[in-house]
Amino acid sequence: MTGYIVRRCIAALIIAIGVTAVVYALLAFTGGSPAVAALGTHANRYTIAAWNKTHGYDRPLVVQIASYISNLVQFKFGYSYKQGQSVGALLNENAGRTAYLSGTALVLALLIAIPLGIAQAVKRNSPGDYIATTATFTLYSMPSFFLGLILIQIFALDLHVFPALVSDNVTTTWEAVTHPMQLTLPIVTLAGLTVAGFSRYMRSSALDVLAQDYIRLARAKGLAERFVLTRHLLRNACLPIITLVGLSIPGLLAGNIITEGLFNYPGLGLLFFDSLQNLDYPVLLAYTVIGGVLTVIGNLIADIAVTVADPRIRVG
Repeated sequence: MTGYIVRRCIAALIIAIGVTAVVYALLAFTGGSPAVAALGTHANRYTIAAWNKTHGYDRPLVVQIASYISNLVQFKFGYSYKQGQSVGALLNENAGRTAYLSGTALVLALLIAIPLGIAQAVKRNSPGDYIATTATFTLYSMPSFFLGLILIQIFALDLHVFPALVSDNVTTTWEAVTHPMQLTLPIVTLAGLTVAGFSRYMRSSALDVLAQDYIRLARAKGLAERFVLTRHLLRNACLPIITLVGLSIPGLLAGNIITEGLFNYPGLGLLFFDSLQNLDYPVLLAYTVIGGVLTVIGNLIADIAVTVADPRIRVG
């Protein structure tokens, strides 16, 4: 068990370094010039050359990548010349609000998707199963911005229940927590799309578990149906969901770009959206690298969690 976790951690570290190097190289080849973004399009070539030499952009690409990775180990993400402060400060300022938004949406999605998937499996081919399947497939195929626009039209513009945009008063993580009405629509937008995917996997996994001999044996012993579902079905059927939770972390981070931009929510997604418009390369690079590293970490956490939950993997 310990050896497996150590091997997975080493592999995750190597992959994270590789992802960082690839992202840096791609942005260097396709992203344009950071000097032009910092100095403006009217800067002459001598000024650009001096700026590149001062900030190390005249060095070979391999040296730049090694230097950037070395700085990342020290949690140094560079400097945003557009906003006049370090990228690390910008990330720290916005990460808490994004973590709260994504975490709340993920928990809400799990609370809905797990019982929904089990109920569909137990009552498979029933009218309720068909209705839930239609609803989840509709949500699954719907772009996040379109779902957000529908929610804004119905609950903000027509019914006036929730505000269409997050107000400028929400500037800290605590203010985001204490303004549930303003965060309802962004959370539901993120959670709705996640529920659609999770519930489909949960239904399929529960159907496979229900066909196992130990489920039939438990029912033959006369155990109440709720005990069969909670003690025998739930743990085994949730194994694929554990993997999905790990994989959904970077997915939620990507979804935040659209959701936060749509609802004017001050988080990492809105920061990336604004940086994309302003060609703020250090912020774009840091956000993309964080997304890649989170993908690796999510896979690692999912692998370890499945190993702990499923003894068969430990034996193997």
